[in-house]
Amino acid sequence: MDAIEMLHNRVSVPVLVEPAPTKVQLDMMFKAALRSPDHAGLRPWRFLLIEGEAREQLGDLFAKAIRIKGDDLAEDKAAKLQKKPLRAPMIIVAVAKTQSHIKVPEVEQIITAGCAAHSLLLAAYAQGLGAMWRTGAMAYDPVVKAGLGLQAHEQVIGFIYVGTAKRMREVSSTGIEDVASVWKGKS
Repeated sequence: MDAIEMLHNRVSVPVLVEPAPTKVQLDMMFKAALRSPDHAGLRPWRFLLIEGEAREQLGDLFAKAIRIKGDDLAEDKAAKLQKKPLRAPMIIVAVAKTQSHIKVPEVEQIITAGCAAHSLLLAAYAQGLGAMWRTGAMAYDPVVKAGLGLQAHEQVIGFIYVGTAKRMREVSSTGIEDVASVWKGKS
């Protein structure tokens, strides 16, 4: 696939089915992530692969997190959250792992981790896979963070659902003028 065509046409795919990416496809995706902009070469990211029965365990973790909050709708929310990881054959948890650095502030490290996750998404699309980056409350929940084995200096920046696209979305027709303007400085 031509790189510009890929960049112009990639879309999020919410309906994903088997098969999950192969080992070869995953290797290509992670190689793309390694090429992300990375001031000082810190590689402030890592990824967790969740597939098969582990998706059900992730659903259990989501349900546990909402039950601990204990609001009146906790059981209804828990039942919905428990099913969410089953929406794709594989979930790749993108994790920012920041560290103290004299020249690279934490925000730059988080952006770099986001770039790595985005490169992974682009590489999935380039190989004919479907993917969708999701966050939501569970990405920021301390119970989920602990359950995933994250350390104090780490945070979930997204759950990337990956699989075979059941159907593709239409590409948005947003124009350049909607997102870019010329800054003219002071007059």
